[in-house]
This record gives sequence, structure tokens and C-alpha cells, in this order.
Amino acid sequence: MSAEAPVGLFDSGVGGLSVLAEIRRQLPHESLLYVADSGHVPYGEKSAEFIQLRSCLIGDFLLAQGAKALVVACNTATAAAVAELRQRYPQLPIVGMEPAVKPAAAATRSGVVGVLATTGTLKSARFAALLDRFAADVRVVTQPCPGLVEQIEAGELHGAATRELLAGFVEPLLAQGCDTLILGCTHYPFVKPLLRELLPAGVSLIDTGAAVARQLASLLQARELLATQAPRATRYWSSGAPAQLSAVLPLLLGESAAVEALPV
Repeated sequence: MSAEAPVGLFDSGVGGLSVLAEIRRQLPHESLLYVADSGHVPYGEKSAEFIQLRSCLIGDFLLAQGAKALVVACNTATAAAVAELRQRYPQLPIVGMEPAVKPAAAATRSGVVGVLATTGTLKSARFAALLDRFAADVRVVTQPCPGLVEQIEAGELHGAATRELLAGFVEPLLAQGCDTLILGCTHYPFVKPLLRELLPAGVSLIDTGAAVARQLASLLQARELLATQAPRATRYWSSGAPAQLSAVLPLLLGESAAVEALPV
């Protein structure tokens, strides 16, 4: 495997672009392949079996494009499918996502941590195991966020409908004394500015994009697969309407790019 081969990422939609941005910041020489499975967004309400099937199909596609590593840039897909992906591709460095329970438990001063996530993530055995390992000394209050992924997919990051939706999700958490909120879906960092307007100044927001980029760097370095040659390149595919992803890329990443139709 060549160090100059690309890294493959996928998500149910545009949320994984928040992880892609962190990888670009920390690993500026890496070329990237990004798949938005927007034809099946959101994953949070889908069965584990369906998510496993989609994850394997997309993994096969990214390997066929020459990917040297795989980033499951989706909390729900990680919970449902990362174990199967690691079994399917034992030779491949694979990085998944999980809600940042450990750093949130360390950061809270009130002892109450809130989690904003999809239903699929909150119901997963992986999330339950995280709570068992890292949240014994704090109270964790969870809040599923139906409809929020769809707003972000549409590029509605600041409008009244998104504000009303977010307010309804965070108010019960604040009422229970949360001073630390975990963004348990890769879509949610894109509404951080709006969340800041809705939250008291002392409430911390924690997501895992930067940690995923560090883990990817560590795995690539251990296998002598870190890219060293510029310029980097990024290719995009969508299983939904490619034009929709093209339309939101300038809003989410500050760039324009061609988007191809995903053939799986």
C-alpha cells in the first residue's frame, strides 16, 4: 500500500464533513475520498442490519478506489458496523466514532453531562459500554434529536426552524443541570454557532472530530502510511442527489467541488 494512497471516509450524509475538516487540519498532505450515503439518511432510525449492509457496500467501494485506510465518520454506523468492517478488512486501518463520554465526564463541574445524539447511537450496546466505563461518577442525560440531521443536510444551520428544534432538545438537559454537552453525531458540529447562542456561557460543547484525526494519524504513522507529498486531492460521492451535496459544500467547508453519483 502506497503512503500517497487516499483515505476513505463515509457517513450517512454530510455530517462526516466535520471529521474531514479535522483530518485536513491535522494531516494536510492526505488525499481523501468522501462518501455521503444521503440516499439513506438518517442512519439513526435504520436497523443495525441495514446499516451493516450499507457500510460494507461503501467500504468495498472505497477500497476499490484505492483507499489505504477507512474512517467511519458516523457514530451510528460505528456502533452498528465497525466490528464487522474490521473483520471484513483485517489489513486496513479503520477508525470509528463514539460519543466523547470520557472527556465530558472529566470536564463537567456540575456532575451532569448531556448527550445530543441519534436514536440509533443512544440505543447501541457500544454507547452503553461507554457509560459503564467512563460515566460511573457522573449523571448522563440523553436526548435524541429527530429531525436535526435532516435540517443540517438541507444546509439549514441558522434558520428559525433549526433554532426551535435545537432549543427543544437542549432545554430539558439544561433544566437537569447539564454543564457539558456531548455532540454525539458528526452532523451536529455544524450547528455549534447556533448552540452557542442558545446555551449559557459556561456550558461546554464536546465532539470527537479532532480525536478521530489524531487516531488516524497514529495508525498511519505506525504503518508508515503518512502522506508527505502535496498537493492533496478530495473526491466526493453521494447516493442521494449529487447536486444537493454540491450545494451545501460551500456552506459547510467553504469550497466548491464536483460530486459524483455513488454507484452502490
